Amino acid sequence: MRLRLVPQETNFDFFRFRNATFGASIVAVIASLVLWLTVGLNFGIDFLGGTTIRTESAAAVDVGAYRAALEPLALGDVVISEVFDPTFAPDQNVAQIRVQAQDGAEAVTSDTVASIEAALQGVDPSITFPSVESVGPKVSGELVTTALVALGAAIAAMLVYIWLRFEWQFAVGAVAALVHDVILTIGIFSLLQIRFDLATIAALLTVLGYSINDTVVIFDRLRENLIKFKKTPLIEVMNRSVNETLARTLMTSGTTLLALIALLVLGGDVIRGFVFAIFWGVIVGTYSSVYVAKNVVLMLGVDRDPKSPDAGTQFADVDA
Repeated sequence: MRLRLVPQETNFDFFRFRNATFGASIVAVIASLVLWLTVGLNFGIDFLGGTTIRTESAAAVDVGAYRAALEPLALGDVVISEVFDPTFAPDQNVAQIRVQAQDGAEAVTSDTVASIEAALQGVDPSITFPSVESVGPKVSGELVTTALVALGAAIAAMLVYIWLRFEWQFAVGAVAALVHDVILTIGIFSLLQIRFDLATIAALLTVLGYSINDTVVIFDRLRENLIKFKKTPLIEVMNRSVNETLARTLMTSGTTLLALIALLVLGGDVIRGFVFAIFWGVIVGTYSSVYVAKNVVLMLGVDRDPKSPDAGTQFADVDA
């Protein structure tokens, strides 16, 4: 007996309130942009600049104890992570501590570094500091530019793929959904002031891949149904396609969210921003696959000339 989240056959009218859902998406995108421009993002060290301190000790690294020792110094954004390497000796325990630049300075001052070292030596007297490196605002600016280029290139590549795989209307709908997902994720980060760093950019790229995968699955079924039901109104064919892929969508999203909830609760502060970005992205990505991408295709329409054997798709024979 197989577990089913939804009945084998459903007939939900996903587009009954299509104007309201699409309008809500537009309002959410505008609100996110306003938050981004007015409140701004809580950038991490990667984008603000700061100092990286490498530690080495004979005792095991205790990230919690390190963090508790540095907390009274009020250093702002501090990222502590243990470094693993198969070449390390058994008694060689290495950690990396990143501290954001203080009060607009290009790097952490030598006095602050000395305070950090003294606090950590209070936790472990054997600790040493092999290296101290600074990341200035110029490098941080380059990282911001590179991150934006990476997001733009990913969206552009997906636009070309969907265009070749289906039709241009499908490509526009898919890209609209991707832009919707990215902007809403940035908006929630701005609203909640969650740290935004390079790990968040990686999460956004993961969200783009997840969202486009869900969109392509429904598009593929839509293309098959457009060929099969050539005289059925487009909105009815879309509803049928979403209903036929609903079980797959809920099972995939549901199992992914279960794993992400576990990571949010048990994963700790270091990965919380990364996990939250993917968690939020899965939710809005699943929503946008239906209520943004399909709404755009519905508004643009598709070529469904009944005289054409491949009505409903320009590139039906192109393999994925």
